[in-house]
Amino acid sequence: MLTKIISWYQWVVSKVKKADFVPLLLIRLYLLPVIFEGAHSKVLGFSNTVAWFATPTAEGGLGMPFPWLLAFLATSTEVVGLVCIALGLFTRIIAIPMMVVMSVASLMVHWSHGWLAIASNDMESAQRMTAFLQWLMQNFPGRYNYITQLGDPVILNNGIEFSATYFIMLLVLLVWGGGRYISADYWLKKITPAWRER
Repeated sequence: MLTKIISWYQWVVSKVKKADFVPLLLIRLYLLPVIFEGAHSKVLGFSNTVAWFATPTAEGGLGMPFPWLLAFLATSTEVVGLVCIALGLFTRIIAIPMMVVMSVASLMVHWSHGWLAIASNDMESAQRMTAFLQWLMQNFPGRYNYITQLGDPVILNNGIEFSATYFIMLLVLLVWGGGRYISADYWLKKITPAWRER
């Protein structure tokens, strides 16, 4: 009986492994709008990014040395990363600088806010939002309905939760690559003997 269960389990695993490219493709697709948003805002507002990097932390900036250079490196990494991850091209290589950018963002921007990206109900900011919504409901029910009809408003806590999640997803791409069939890396290996893994 146990032998049959183990045999059945191994058969199921062998079938599931044939779809191993699907989660890698989904990770890449999930990361695309995240990376696009960061790259887009940095490209269009490059001077603002440089200013934010240069502004001292006491004034709400990052207080980084060589702000122009670091802003350029962060922006170019995200732009190149967007293209490479979309195509599944040099996926493992681009995952490394993308992980560095994500780590710097986590430490410089999000770390001081703790883990949660969205404030929990017991945080003061969320409690203030709840009190405001209750006041709005009592005094301006039409406005309250307008604000809440698409879902409950939340307060962004800006913790490291999202950036840590993206880091882990990039780590998966570093280890496993862009996946079979639907990545340029896969086809490069097929047509370029020197590119094949040993």
